[in-house]
Amino acid sequence: MKLYCLSGHPTLPCNVLKFKSTTIMLDCGLDTTSVLNFLPLPLVHSPRLSKLPGWVLKDGTLNLEKELKECAGRVFVDSQPEFCLPERELLDLSTIDVILISNYHCMMALPYITEHTGFTGTVYATEPTLQIGRLLMEELVNFMERVPKAQSATCWKNKEIQRMLPGPLKDAVDVWTWKRCYSMQEVNSALSKVQLVGYSQKVELFGAVQVSPLSSGYSLGSSNWIIQSHHEKVSYVSGSSLLTTHPQPMDQSSLKNSDVLILTGLTQMPTANPDGMLGEFCSNLAMTIRAGGNVLVPCYSSGVIYDLLECLYQFIDSANLGTTPFYFISPVANSSLEFSQIFAEWLCHNKQTKVYLPEPPFPHAELIQTNKLKHYPSIHGDFSSEFRQPCVVFTGHPSLRFGDVVHFMELWGKSSLNTVIFTEPDFSYLDALAPYQPLAMKCVYCPIDTRLNFHQVSKLLKEVQPLHVVCPEQYTQPPLTQSHRSDLMLELQPPPMPYRRCSVLNLPFRRRYERVYILPELANSLVPSEVKPGVSVATVSAVLQSKDNKHTLQSVPKAPPVAPSKKRKRVMEEPPVTMAPKPLLSGAVPLEAFLATLQKHGITEVKVEETADGHILHLQAEDTLIQLEEDGTHIVCDNNEPLRATLRDLVLRFLQKL
Repeated sequence: MKLYCLSGHPTLPCNVLKFKSTTIMLDCGLDTTSVLNFLPLPLVHSPRLSKLPGWVLKDGTLNLEKELKECAGRVFVDSQPEFCLPERELLDLSTIDVILISNYHCMMALPYITEHTGFTGTVYATEPTLQIGRLLMEELVNFMERVPKAQSATCWKNKEIQRMLPGPLKDAVDVWTWKRCYSMQEVNSALSKVQLVGYSQKVELFGAVQVSPLSSGYSLGSSNWIIQSHHEKVSYVSGSSLLTTHPQPMDQSSLKNSDVLILTGLTQMPTANPDGMLGEFCSNLAMTIRAGGNVLVPCYSSGVIYDLLECLYQFIDSANLGTTPFYFISPVANSSLEFSQIFAEWLCHNKQTKVYLPEPPFPHAELIQTNKLKHYPSIHGDFSSEFRQPCVVFTGHPSLRFGDVVHFMELWGKSSLNTVIFTEPDFSYLDALAPYQPLAMKCVYCPIDTRLNFHQVSKLLKEVQPLHVVCPEQYTQPPLTQSHRSDLMLELQPPPMPYRRCSVLNLPFRRRYERVYILPELANSLVPSEVKPGVSVATVSAVLQSKDNKHTLQSVPKAPPVAPSKKRKRVMEEPPVTMAPKPLLSGAVPLEAFLATLQKHGITEVKVEETADGHILHLQAEDTLIQLEEDGTHIVCDNNEPLRATLRDLVLRFLQKL
């Protein structure tokens, strides 16, 4: 069993598992942190960005002013943002049979995998994962396509040139493999390969293994996966949460008795408590609005935004924010808010009960009805005529490189009354803000990450007790910035097997058993013999048929009687040659009793020698050796067949025939 690791990002995994003749891809996360190296894409022409100076090496030997721009001491690529894809050279991706998706954040690279590698398999995901994943992909394509860039920067990617660039561009990995965003046509084609599954539904893969999704408690429809055969079990844990938020709670008990547990997607903010961050978010928002400023919340169009709106719903009246408008701007804002209300069976119990009252499970429905929350596809159109300040705007993209958020950063960045509040943990907020410096607006960092922290995961692993744990190498050592914090890493016995991008792991367990079925008529013909109390053994002569990874013992076909005839018959398929089975022997030859038997038969001169495996008997007068071992008896006798046959019969007296 092998694991190929195609992504080094611990929360955006992409691994391939080879297990019992099946090749299974576990998630295909898209590492979007690469976009931080690019200049933002403004929706409206930005004089500030267009006037940024080009970058030239100090001694003037390297001039890339058309491709690279300098802003506040940092250098950015002036081109369409590009993404770091999962590794595509480590194995032939056309051999992948199935792709299992754990949540909508971990499927953003799907079109790159299914459309350009010869992939012909099936993708399995839950319905909310598919629908919300589609919205996030649609939003990403929309953000990119509405601000097309004429030129494409490639010179800076040359290895010799990249070495001379300032950091972090100099340290960017595999820049030649970075790709522009896919098209909507590729998204639709990729998602047409998805087959929907429900929690605990068992899906057979070629009769070899069975896969089944379990609730992971992190987001709507998010799953962990069980991959098992009759005798082996692999659990894949990705993006899970034990906190009580809007999704169904995590199913932990089904992870028990795993031979291998592959662990990814732990919290990126192990020291930030989500409840504390929500409180800080609300108080900073209220302070800014009271001072007459605007609040900008760069966020994804699904996920944490539902919890933020719920938290604000409870907070608005107590903080006297009743008249402040809340705007949610995204090409998919309407669909996202509606989807969250219709996926009732994927919600936690308390929200499910509301559906039967009937009430909307999320309070943002009431915010929309009372006109406190308004949603728009973009800043153009209705929004520009209805927009009033001070207000709170939720919009994407959290990287601040594309989407409507770029416009608000340019619009509000010059005033210290305004605040930008970062809630998504995927991007370093300092790197996200770099191309907007110098910035007057206040910045607040309240990362809300509900995924498992190290304390919770250690407790979980103690309960489910897998034999082996495999995880990204980042989890086996403390963070670089807090090297003294040994509580921010996984400490297990035996130690976990770490992986990094491009590593291939031989997973440490061997398949020892295979299930074989026996046909009823063959079973009926068996004659069991008891070898010891409670244990019976029977010999069987059969034909082993293997088809679709199922093995069956069938009766040996009898040769058909040949009718005497002068005419030539077509050559029939010859049945397998059957040999009369030799009797099997069981038991042990007791030394003292055997010596006494030899004496009765006139063999008296016997020299006994003890060995590691048993005894050697030297019959001196007959010049013969008998080796008595645990699993066999050997008679070494030259040119005296009658004596050998006599000794064999004496040995057989002590053994049981089957």
